[in-house]
Amino acid sequence: MRFHAPLIHGILIKRYKRFMADVTLDDGQVVTAHLANSGAMLGTADPGMEVWLSPAANPDRKLKYSWELVRADGVLVGVNTSYPNQIAAEAIAEGKIPELTGYQTIRREVKYGASSRIDLLLEAPDRPPCYVEVKNVHLKRGDRAEFPDAVTVRGAKHLVELRQMVAQGARAVMLYLVQRGDCTAFAPAEDIDPAYAAGLRTAFADGVEAICYTCHMSLEGISIGEPLPIHLHEGRSFE
Repeated sequence: MRFHAPLIHGILIKRYKRFMADVTLDDGQVVTAHLANSGAMLGTADPGMEVWLSPAANPDRKLKYSWELVRADGVLVGVNTSYPNQIAAEAIAEGKIPELTGYQTIRREVKYGASSRIDLLLEAPDRPPCYVEVKNVHLKRGDRAEFPDAVTVRGAKHLVELRQMVAQGARAVMLYLVQRGDCTAFAPAEDIDPAYAAGLRTAFADGVEAICYTCHMSLEGISIGEPLPIHLHEGRSFE
């Protein structure tokens, strides 16, 4: 995935109203940018951080910039949660996620479950359909990437629905996409949302698969990186 235009550097003043951020550009201009991220953004939205914005493709849009990247812990981190589905779909189509190869078609936002839409539905005539739920990850604590960074009732609902797909004979996969490249493992953020962590362990026990990949981050675009081991229980992991 490539950004549609060169990114613009600035310094974060503050994030507010969840989806807005004030930024001082290098020329001294203060602008308000749209933020496609409803999470807590722990460690990635502190005033004074370096950020990069993209100009709006639609000249009639009210907010003329979108917040795309931040420098945190010395590395570029993606904060736009609208990208992971596209990044994942491109990577699967290019065969860069070995766990998800062998399917002929990829469909996005397909209705399933209780009034939900699956992020990616992979299909082939010789195998069961594969339901892939993609989650954006940017929280890092210690060396681990963690999800979620805030309580997610919707995320817990998705785990239940994926379990139902497995019970019906389909394949179901949780794909955690880490928009940063400095983590060595992934784990659910048990202290932030214990219900989600428990739900993930239950889903895994019931046949839902979980995989995690980092991303290669640059000012030009974002692409799939390397797989990370997943620690569902403290001290235990699977590849």
